[in-house]
Amino acid sequence: MRVVVTGGAGMLGSHLCEELLACGHTVYCVDNLITGRLENIEPLQEHPRFTFIKHDVVNELPPFPKLDRVYHLASPASPPGYARAPIETLRVNSEGTRRLLELTHIHKARFLYASTSEIYGDPLQHPQTEEYRGNVDSIGPRSVYDEAKRYGEAVTMAFVHTGGLDARVVRIFNTYGPHCDPNDGRLVANMVTQALRGEPMTIYGDGSHTRSLCYVSDMVAGLIRAMELRRARGEVINLGNPEEHTVLEFAELIRDLVGSRSRFVFTDPPVGDDPHVRCPDIHKAQTLLGWKPFVSLEEGLTRTIDWLRHALELPAVATAPVPYLNGSAAPVSHVNGSVAPMPYLNGSATRLRSRPPAGAVRTRYHA
Repeated sequence: MRVVVTGGAGMLGSHLCEELLACGHTVYCVDNLITGRLENIEPLQEHPRFTFIKHDVVNELPPFPKLDRVYHLASPASPPGYARAPIETLRVNSEGTRRLLELTHIHKARFLYASTSEIYGDPLQHPQTEEYRGNVDSIGPRSVYDEAKRYGEAVTMAFVHTGGLDARVVRIFNTYGPHCDPNDGRLVANMVTQALRGEPMTIYGDGSHTRSLCYVSDMVAGLIRAMELRRARGEVINLGNPEEHTVLEFAELIRDLVGSRSRFVFTDPPVGDDPHVRCPDIHKAQTLLGWKPFVSLEEGLTRTIDWLRHALELPAVATAPVPYLNGSAAPVSHVNGSVAPMPYLNGSATRLRSRPPAGAVRTRYHA
């Protein structure tokens, strides 16, 4: 199949591109590089079925051959990112989404819109189901992202209901892993980078806020399942890890895994309206898609720490075995107690691959 991935040079998008190539598809990665990074897709540029197109999807789209799938992930997604680019955030999720929906309609393809748990705001229902309408501030400091994604969901469903488009919406909860930007201010990248450097680790608030973290390979598997299963047409689906911890617990675990002696510094978040709780109800994903996350927090963090240590060119630190968050000493394993990771749709295990087979480098640039 021929597949477009917008935002394909971002953390999640680059892993999605990699897995789609491994599944045998031809991938067109479209990114304006406002927040995406070329180094995330550098190994893929050698693949004969990969094409990078530097382009802002707000503008007229470049010509494509007959397409089968369109994944729309493009958008600033971290609070500092959309604080720096508020208008761009609004436009890519409104005008950009409309253009991509029209492209999908012309090609009689299938569409997936990557929404966010941020549309729930500072939730009063916990955990959050897809039916929950949220507790949001339409003019608050995070509103450009929240409201942009709400509009993106609405226009996607308008194309489903009025034009018969085969489209679905996934609400992505906190995701982490290799290819994260160490400077984007998000929880894992920020804390791991500070711990590796021996710097004070920043905790926004008093550390009692809760989050759930989903490892990137699990999220990629969920995105592909949502796209490929016909019964997901017209559906809105939460994707995330229902295992919830406080920010302070995450900080303590990261510090222990790194083997760091960094101290904690508590401060106000750089962008206000920080939700107090955030955790998905994934019953719908489990029943409709047969999906749930499998990579344990300890394993995912260890992989991310190793990647960031290499990316930042920092020396390894010898560490002692780290206990689970419940205090019991145990080896790293998956959350369901099995050592077998969740397979992707092509039957391969969750993994981080090395560079793909060599081939022609094909990069196209558009204004």
